[in-house]
Parts: sequence; C-alpha cells; structure tokens
Amino acid sequence: MTITPEREAELLASVPTGLLIDGEWRDASDGGTFDVHDPATGKVLATLASATSEDALAALDAADAAQGQWALTPARERSNILRRAFDLINERAEDFALLMTLEMGKPLAEARGEVTYGNEFLRWFSEEAVRDYGRYLTTPEGKNKILVQNKPVGPCLLITPWNFPLAMATRKVGPAIAAGCTMVLKPAKLTPLTSQLFAATLLEAGLPAGVLNVVSGKSASSISGPVMADPRLRKVSFTGSTPVGKRLLKDAADNVLRTSMELGGNAPFLVFDDADLDKAVEGAMAAKMRNMGEACTAANRFLVQDTVAEEFTRKFAEAMSSLTPGRGTEEASTVGPLIDSGARDDVHALVSDAVAAGAVAVTGGEPLAGDGYFYAPTVLGGVPNDAEILREEIFGPVAPVTTFSTEEEAIALANASEYGLASYLFTSDYARMFRVAEQIEFGMVGFNAGVISNAAAPFGGVKQSGLGREGGSEGIAEYSTVQYIGIADPYAK
Repeated sequence: MTITPEREAELLASVPTGLLIDGEWRDASDGGTFDVHDPATGKVLATLASATSEDALAALDAADAAQGQWALTPARERSNILRRAFDLINERAEDFALLMTLEMGKPLAEARGEVTYGNEFLRWFSEEAVRDYGRYLTTPEGKNKILVQNKPVGPCLLITPWNFPLAMATRKVGPAIAAGCTMVLKPAKLTPLTSQLFAATLLEAGLPAGVLNVVSGKSASSISGPVMADPRLRKVSFTGSTPVGKRLLKDAADNVLRTSMELGGNAPFLVFDDADLDKAVEGAMAAKMRNMGEACTAANRFLVQDTVAEEFTRKFAEAMSSLTPGRGTEEASTVGPLIDSGARDDVHALVSDAVAAGAVAVTGGEPLAGDGYFYAPTVLGGVPNDAEILREEIFGPVAPVTTFSTEEEAIALANASEYGLASYLFTSDYARMFRVAEQIEFGMVGFNAGVISNAAAPFGGVKQSGLGREGGSEGIAEYSTVQYIGIADPYAK
C-alpha cells in the first residue's frame, strides 16, 4: 500500500498536541512547545505543548484527586475499559503503525508488529484485572484468621523511551489501570505522538478524567523532578538507560517510592557447534535487527563456538547485506533510520574503534549517504574480547562476532557484563540449555528463539539491567501493595 503525503498529513492532524490533564487537552502553562521530527528525513512532523514543572504538578494533582474513586472502581469495570481500548486500537491499527513509522522510523511491517505486540498488554491486563487474588487462612496456632488483599499502590509516574512508542506505554499503563492506579505518563520527547493518540483512545474507551494524565515535554527533569519530590506520588516506572535509572532510584529513595526499572542491556547470543546454523542465523537476524537494533533486548554480542564461527559469520553477513534501508513508509524498506544523528555517530564510533582494534567489517561498517540517519547493516568478524563494542550497548544495526572454545568459556564471556536483561542460546542439546540457563546471569533466556517478548511473560533483568518485571502475572503486582488483616477467631479455643 502506497502511503501518500496526504494520508500522512491527515493522520498527523488527528493527533492531539496538548497536555492531557484531568481529562482535558491544554496548552503548556508558559505556552512553550517542541517539535517532533521524522528521522528518515529530518523534517518536522508536529509541534506539541511542552510541559513545565507547574504542568507536571497539575497532572499529579489530577491523578491524586482521581485515585480514591478509581481505586474503588470494580475490577470488571477497569477490565472492560482496557478491553474496549484493545478493540479500538485493533480498529485503528494502521493509524498507530503509520504514526510510529513516521516518528520513530521503523518499517511499516515492523510497526504493525508492534501494534499487535503492544496491544496485547491491554488485553492481557484486562484479564488479569479480575484475577488479582489475595488469600484467606488460619494462623498456625489456630487463634486468628489471616486475610491478605492487594490494593493499588497509588499515583504513578510512568516514563517511557522512544524506541517502542506504543508497547512501552501499554506495558505500563495496562497494569496500572488493572490494579486501580492513577498515572502521570511522560513519553520520550523524540516519539511522543503515539502516546498522545493512545491516551485519546483510552478516553474514548471510557477511562475517567484524571486517571491518565500525559505531559510530553522537551525537558525530562523539569517534569520528573517535582513529581518525584511530591509525597503524593507512590511509584515510578522507568524504561531507559542505566545512568538515568540510577539517578531516578536516588531520587525515589527520598520518598521511599516503589520502583520498576527496565534499564540497559548487553545481550549475548551464544551459538554452539551443534546448533542448526541456518536457524541460528534466522534467530540472529530477529534478535539483532528488530527495531534496527534499537532495543534493550537486541543481541549485542555474538559468541560463536570457534569450529563454526567462519560459517556462521558468512551466512549472517549474507543475510544482513540483503536488507534494504529506506524510509519506513517505502514498500521495499526492511531497515529504517536510527533515531537521530547522535545515535548514528555513536554507533559508527563503536564500529571504528572495533576495526582499529583488529575487527573486520564483513559487510557494512559505514553511515549511509543522503537524508535521514541511516547506518548500513553491519557484521564485524574477529572482534577482540576486550573491544569496547562488546561492553557498550550498540543500539544500532551492528553485529560483532567473537569466538569461544568451551561451554564454560561461553558462559564466562556471556556473564562478563554489568548488564543482565536478555540472552539467546542456540544449541540442539536440551541438557545444555538447562545447564547454561542455570548459570547465565540474565533475567530472560531465548532458547533457539530470537524474539521472546510476550505480554504473558515476565519481562525484566538482573544486575544493572533493572528491578521488577513487566507483563505476566508479575506485571500487575508491580502496581499493587499487600495489606494483611488479622481477624480474631471467635470460635478459637
């Protein structure tokens, strides 16, 4: 399907550009604005109101005022709102996909996949809302009854990144609604348009005023700072870099806030000599090139057993070189631009450093000429184990390959990182799968699979990759607090 400029303009005109506070779209208190750009062309897509600290506190005012009644809203009603929103997004799937392609750059086919994936969090948590179980039992000595119930933690600050504009919002908003929490959502300034349209859709689905408030802005600290310092806030959920996450954790300590932190990753992709190499390459493409490599779960280090490294690298490079860079709206495009010029420059600096250290660019290795922030899909062979590119999160379409000799060495290399989010393992030996999973220090392991994210599964990491889990039955628990009621048993002897 050809996307015309008229179609793009019509969609952009339908997206609210104000701040959503207490159910109303409004301008920033100081009249400030910021622009959102198309990373494939550099052109301005839209101009949005830029929230001030005053606006952020007004959003918290609304969330705090709505919290009491929202917490008492029956779970079935909260469930129905989520399900209506799920249905509305399905109806408008093409709008959401195109909007993400325009503001983030990913090809339309991939954006459609994000709509499906991201929307599943609304359906999943619409079902979890009515299954938020407590328990009732007698004390061991038989004197009292124990009643345990889950209650909403209270007003939440949700801070989302730019790389998955819909899924990162639904993954936080869905469980918060299900648990009965009100929210202040701060989208990334690079890709706020999808969150704006998502919020409008939730209002249409019947979400009461004040439950979700959206404050986009060009200054993250002017929004998060005053909100996190306010004692009415009870939780912060952040997805983004580890350095920013650490600063937020320090701020959260002052008011002892509940925190969920989904931070950086440095995912190892282990290929053993008994693996089906064609399937391993297929998995590598999925794990590396989802979102142009701009994903915290992206395979970052390809650790391949030395006896099959040459064959794997050759096949992997052939697959990478077959990709077609282009604006995401172009039918032939299979890989879009990076988010901005800084991201492209950072990726190229890592590649240049690796090559200087002795690595070989088997394919790619350079920025692409022309408009936008494109980088050639790249495979680097012979990467030294001490190269910076193996320590840093690449966040681009670059795959460094290094080797190992034994299973023990592979595990040691995989664990040689302060991060512990996603990891991938390709082998035909199920016993090895269990051995490696037992010893590998990562919150998620993909076994002969390059994509493992799912709304029904707990997403999160260990070490400096974060705290808490999103999705699964664990996801709603992040927005709940446990209350114990001890009841005297009148019949106890």
